[in-house]
Amino acid sequence: MKFKLLLLALLFAVNSIPSQAQNKREFRGAWIQCVNGQWIGLGTQRMQQTLTHQLDELQRDGVNAIIFQVRAECDALYASPYDPWSRFLTGEQGKAPVPYWDPLAWMVQECHKRGMELHAWINPYRAKTKTTHQLANSHVTIQHPDRVFPYDNQFILNPALPENREYICRVASDIVRRYDIDGFHIDDYFYPYPAPGNVIPDDADFKRYNDGFTNRNDWRRHNVDVFVKQLSDSIHAAKPWVKFGVSPFGIFRNQSVTPTGSKTKGLQNYDDLYADVIKWVNEGWCDYCVPQLYWQIGHPTADYKELIQWWNKYAGNRPLYIGEDVERTVKYPDPQNPNSNQQPAKHILHQQMENVNGTVLWYAKVVVDDIGNYGTNLRNTYWRYPALHPLMPWLDSKAPKKPRKLKVLDMGNGPVLFWTAPKAKKWGDEANKFVVYRFKKGEKVNLSDPSAIIAVTYQTMLKLPATSEKCTYVVTSLDRVGNESKKASVRR
Repeated sequence: MKFKLLLLALLFAVNSIPSQAQNKREFRGAWIQCVNGQWIGLGTQRMQQTLTHQLDELQRDGVNAIIFQVRAECDALYASPYDPWSRFLTGEQGKAPVPYWDPLAWMVQECHKRGMELHAWINPYRAKTKTTHQLANSHVTIQHPDRVFPYDNQFILNPALPENREYICRVASDIVRRYDIDGFHIDDYFYPYPAPGNVIPDDADFKRYNDGFTNRNDWRRHNVDVFVKQLSDSIHAAKPWVKFGVSPFGIFRNQSVTPTGSKTKGLQNYDDLYADVIKWVNEGWCDYCVPQLYWQIGHPTADYKELIQWWNKYAGNRPLYIGEDVERTVKYPDPQNPNSNQQPAKHILHQQMENVNGTVLWYAKVVVDDIGNYGTNLRNTYWRYPALHPLMPWLDSKAPKKPRKLKVLDMGNGPVLFWTAPKAKKWGDEANKFVVYRFKKGEKVNLSDPSAIIAVTYQTMLKLPATSEKCTYVVTSLDRVGNESKKASVRR
């Protein structure tokens, strides 16, 4: 009985969080990956049905951005002129889907239909995963075997070679130019994760391309630095509004190695993967950073609380989103409240961190499956109201003009709010989507209150709930980077 009363009290406390505790601007992402083989054998119709279901549920859970894996091993889940179709889509590398479709184009359309951003996610250097045994004749490892090296049953594009950097940047520029994506995303695979008995075969490359470096580790980090900067420049040259995001491994350096490191004892970005992520953040080479903090609070070698505090302190020069392992979060109890899993405690930590601007969930399917009621809690409590994305003034800081010609018309099956997009002369002035607020009669118009948002939409109309209650509807414009215009309003 005591346990039931305690559980009821906890549920009441969680569900009583006021709307003011929710941020109006917050990145709420979810990764949808292909590399686990979840799409193999489904076919076009079933894969579209599965994705439709996932997107619908994630929208209800408050997710406002999807990070969709489109290139896992120098292959493509889209129509690429450079890489073969992915076996993770059709079961055979180089084989186009039947009936034919382009998953990336389809996902952009479906996400925008739901007011979500779509970020295209690639693995830059990995050319073959451990589970792939046959490569298409058009694959880079077949066409240019001198540009890859084997490592732990994988093939890796050699980061030392300038031609590999050029190749990846051509792929990225092509995606950005041809698809209406909102972001471009890379994860934690740079130089390969260390594996016992495996050595990176770059002796000859170090002699040829050392650029004056005498320390090989510094040289490897330099190779990745040059690539990240070149990739960032390529993305923004193609479309200056596309947000470039990096999702590194969750530990940068341990305190045992440097006084500024975290109190952890695990693998390190800087020393083991040759990824100087903090440099990229501080130099402004990426537009957001998502460290993968996949551990639990109280983990003996990589404590979640220690790591979120560390990243909050050192990675605040760009929007910081936390990569969250949903399964581990609901598996482990809160050390301070053993009757609860760690979702409430992690949410509190997010709220306490000045530089944490959002979350990316690993991975979408377990949220949709509502493991440990994680999705239900997002939907009913933590992400109950919509949120706009964090601002990025280095890309653009000028707000678009407000919408025009607001009117509400009764269309037979209910009232519909219509408006017209403002005129624009350049991309920074263009209204890309719109925010619709509703305020009851006598209620003060407060655009800082996320509970007043009823929709974020790419369309210029919204079907309204049928009600006799008098309301004021406010519509604002958002540009490509999320700057919000002044309000336009209409009463009904």
